[in-house]
Amino acid sequence: QLQLAESGGGLVQPGGSLRLSCAASGRTLDYDAVAWFRQVPGKEREGVVCLSSDGSLYYEDSVKGRFTISKDNAKNMVYLQMNNLKPEDTGAYYCAGDAAGAVQNMCRSSGRWSYWGQGTQVAVSS
Repeated sequence: QLQLAESGGGLVQPGGSLRLSCAASGRTLDYDAVAWFRQVPGKEREGVVCLSSDGSLYYEDSVKGRFTISKDNAKNMVYLQMNNLKPEDTGAYYCAGDAAGAVQNMCRSSGRWSYWGQGTQVAVSS
């Protein structure tokens, strides 16, 4: 059983940066796909960035060039570096683990993911 726990959210001004962390426990993430999803009230959870088990990446269009996912297998951690933040980046960010299929399809469907963290809130506002 895989447990995921996010941290690092907070309030930041437009143009600022945050790094979200996702700590995994229970088993190694070495061979798993991982992802970050975002959810705002009244809307479905949407994929922000997905990293497949073979290293393929998919970024949602609005975050390309600003967000970067990384995975540290030695520490069993996943990170999301978010730069040049915009108000529309506001939301609850969730770490997800263990999905199969093409990486772009993983990001288009939260139902493909087996494990979720509890989420961390990001607010971008002046």
